Amino acid sequence: MTYAGGVAAVRGVNLALSAGQKLGIAGESGCGKSTLALALLRLLPSGTRVTGEILLDGEDVLTMKWGRVRAVRWAGASIVFQGAMHSLNAVHRVGDQIAEPILLHRKATPAGARKKTGELLEHVGLPAARASAYPHELSGGQRQRVMIAMALACDPRLIIADEPTTALDVMIQAQILRLIQQLVSEQELGLIMISHDLAVLSDTCDRLAVMYAGRVVEEGPARQVYEDAQHPYGQALSAAFPRIGDAGSRFAPRGLPGDPPDPSALPSGCAFHPRCAVALESCATEDQVLRAAATPDRRAACVHVGPVPVAEEARSTP
Repeated sequence: MTYAGGVAAVRGVNLALSAGQKLGIAGESGCGKSTLALALLRLLPSGTRVTGEILLDGEDVLTMKWGRVRAVRWAGASIVFQGAMHSLNAVHRVGDQIAEPILLHRKATPAGARKKTGELLEHVGLPAARASAYPHELSGGQRQRVMIAMALACDPRLIIADEPTTALDVMIQAQILRLIQQLVSEQELGLIMISHDLAVLSDTCDRLAVMYAGRVVEEGPARQVYEDAQHPYGQALSAAFPRIGDAGSRFAPRGLPGDPPDPSALPSGCAFHPRCAVALESCATEDQVLRAAATPDRRAACVHVGPVPVAEEARSTP
């Protein structure tokens, strides 16, 4: 909600995830990825209106009473926020912060919570003794591990990782990604990972959904979407990352000019058409919906997926 009225930040998203599956959500900043993640556990600001259903093990999060929502946020699903330094309390020891949800939701004794905290830290590759450290005494990678340990504190069924490696260097990023994959595999967790990096998501996740202007514009097996995107936006995101050994992408990196539209001033028709190099005249007036693309388990919202009107020709972006 804004001073000018309601704004549809996320529109018509319909995704499913089973235990043990990993779903990636990709897109530029401002495309609605984090808004979607926060909506899953009703963490959006007061006054925000969410319609439809958000089912967690068959129970609609949107109709839960407040006490049930609080319990679900740790025992049912938990979030690893981006920027661990900003998410951790700077004046409390990390062990106390991990133990807090265990004490609250598992009704553990202080001794039991401390024991569980040490086990969680060791599970994510940190010595149990680091529980006595303050956040500023840990490196970026160690703080991110603390955040993952906290997310696992109450044995959730679903973990939502919102840009969990954005602020980390490449080596630490690879360690964190391996850790997340290992934990999901060992504990049969569902994982939703949000990132702007299609390469990371294609290596980490089973399926990938690409969002633009608050909507899913392409969805399918992660590796296929990364290597052979059907929507022009997915193709542009994939091409923006140079590939090792590819001289063409090294010396002539490609990007996508412009920015995603303001949610309060979406263009008519397909929201991507002002930036699309292959848009048709009809794209400026006719919106597109997800439809079967390439294989039955893939979908894309583009006029070029399926029959294309014969009378129109692709135009170049000015």
